Amino acid sequence: MGNRRKARECALQLLYDLEFNVQNEGLDTDRAFGEYWTSFPDETSQSDEVHEFAERLVRGVREKEDEIDLLIQSASTNWKLERMAVVDRNILRMATYELKYMSDIPRKVSLNEAIEIAKRYGSEDSSSFINGILDKIASLATPDGG
Repeated sequence: MGNRRKARECALQLLYDLEFNVQNEGLDTDRAFGEYWTSFPDETSQSDEVHEFAERLVRGVREKEDEIDLLIQSASTNWKLERMAVVDRNILRMATYELKYMSDIPRKVSLNEAIEIAKRYGSEDSSSFINGILDKIASLATPDGG
C-alpha cells in the first residue's frame, strides 16, 4: 500500500473520530492527532509523508467543511448529509476536498482512491454511492488550489 493511500485511511479514521467525539466530548483536531499517532503503533511507524498528508487532509476538510458539505449536498439530491453513513460522508468530504482544493492531485486519482477506500471501509453499496456523488462533484468543483 502506498503512502498516500495509507495517509487517506489514517485521515478517514481521524475524521470519523473527530465527528463522533466532537458531538460527545468536544475533541479538537490537535488533540485528536496527538492521541491518534500515539495510540496506534502501526500508524506512528509510518513515514513523515503519511503523517503530513493525513494531517493536510484532515485540517483541510475541517477548515472547509461547510463549503464541502454544501457541494456534497448539492450533488446528492436524494440523500441528506446527516442521513449518510459516517464513513461514507467522511470519504466524500476527503475526496471533495482533494477535488476542490488540491490541484496537485489528478482528479482521477482522488476519485479512484475514494472508491477503493469505500470498498474497504464502507458498506456493500458504499463504493457505487460514493462514485455517483463524486462524479457530480467532479463536474461542479473547480479546483481552487490550496
